[in-house]
Amino acid sequence: MVFSSLIFLFGFFPICLALYFLAPNLKVKNIVLMILSLLFYAWGEPVWVILLIFSAIVDFVNGQLIDKYRGQWQSKAALLASVVINLGLLATFKYSGFLVENINAITGLGLPVPGFSLPIGISFYTFQTLSYSIDVYRGNTQVQKSFTNFLLFVSLFPQLIAGPILRYADIAKQLSDRRTTLKGFSAGITRFACGLGKKVLIANVAGSLATPILDGDLSSVSVLGGWFSIMLYAFQIYFDFSGYSDMAIGLGKMFGFDYGENFNYPYIARSATDFWRRWHISLSSFFRDYVYIPLGGNRRGLPIQLRNILIVWFLTGLWHGASWNFILWGLFYAVFLILEKTFLLKVLDKIPSIFGHVYGIALILIGWVFFYFTDLSKCFRMLGIMFGIGANGFTDAKTSLVFYNNLPFVIVAILACLPLKKLVRYGIHRLDPKSGKLNMGLSIGYNMVLLFICTASLVGSTYNPFLYFRF
Repeated sequence: MVFSSLIFLFGFFPICLALYFLAPNLKVKNIVLMILSLLFYAWGEPVWVILLIFSAIVDFVNGQLIDKYRGQWQSKAALLASVVINLGLLATFKYSGFLVENINAITGLGLPVPGFSLPIGISFYTFQTLSYSIDVYRGNTQVQKSFTNFLLFVSLFPQLIAGPILRYADIAKQLSDRRTTLKGFSAGITRFACGLGKKVLIANVAGSLATPILDGDLSSVSVLGGWFSIMLYAFQIYFDFSGYSDMAIGLGKMFGFDYGENFNYPYIARSATDFWRRWHISLSSFFRDYVYIPLGGNRRGLPIQLRNILIVWFLTGLWHGASWNFILWGLFYAVFLILEKTFLLKVLDKIPSIFGHVYGIALILIGWVFFYFTDLSKCFRMLGIMFGIGANGFTDAKTSLVFYNNLPFVIVAILACLPLKKLVRYGIHRLDPKSGKLNMGLSIGYNMVLLFICTASLVGSTYNPFLYFRF
């Protein structure tokens, strides 16, 4: 079940809200929300919900042992057990087939390739439970005594499937002490509507335009056709994923939770470094805090720092999928992060910012080629086309037709990538210095119109994929 589906919008979610707010106290509300979250997950994964609960049990028990035997060998053993079991489950279900395929390719052994289906959201909830055990061991958070509350933390349906990746420490207090205010609930509705609009009205449209080109015969693609199709995919993946994050943050607010931001206008970045401060913030901060810094970060000299960057970005690519294209995508960014760390950022700081933005956009679009094509031959074919090698001319009639027929959409998508919210708020404040009544009226009207348009779009279209489900 996805947030941008009619069954969620007009079935599961209204029932969920009614049951939650009818619950008499926070303890019962937590139980209701936990049960509903497990049902939400079981809708798409009726078998693997057992794996989710097992993962929660493992880290809840290990958290208790870490806290009970703090400073003793049993505490370290419990932490090690948490790391081994969590990463073992992730490796088994996500990477075992990939590993065996590569062993067979190198050795010719012909070992049977495991055929596990990938449990939805395993990359997200595994990192969440693992970070809890590590933070308890480090003393960064107190151990959770209630398994119900811990399972709620792990299974919360707003962010269960695709993040943001929650740290237990960030919502520990909210599990046992929170309340939903009218202002917070209203803000949650607006944020959810914004995310729904991103997903349904921009990501879905961009994907429907990009997929026929990218999945079609590349021999007919021109240079501009290659760049244009990847630009459309860039719109799709950004508005798809950031839209989901917006919906998750909005849903959280309706239930009294405050989740951290996961995106900060990544397409205005001036460098790879800047891009990864703005894109999938919860993932990059996870690798920073639990891999990069423990490896030594930038404290042990430049050679060690560069090694650490390579390790982190190899793992970042691998996290996204058991395929060489994702590994190359991660290493692609590692190379440019290293170049920027050594000299390129200094150069970018000295030249007009427009050149930095052009460099950043070009880098991001090339990166999405690696990300999109799991078939490396098609990946490098597209890269060649974008730079004039094997392209069907500089431009072509089909690309021109698609571009001009969808020019208003392209303009809207570009504008939606820009931080225009501050300008809108400034305009509202100029119209109404107190902003209260005007803000409220605009929010209600905005939400109703957007929900109506999104519903009409969903009713009239069968194209509604969610890209990050496979991660």
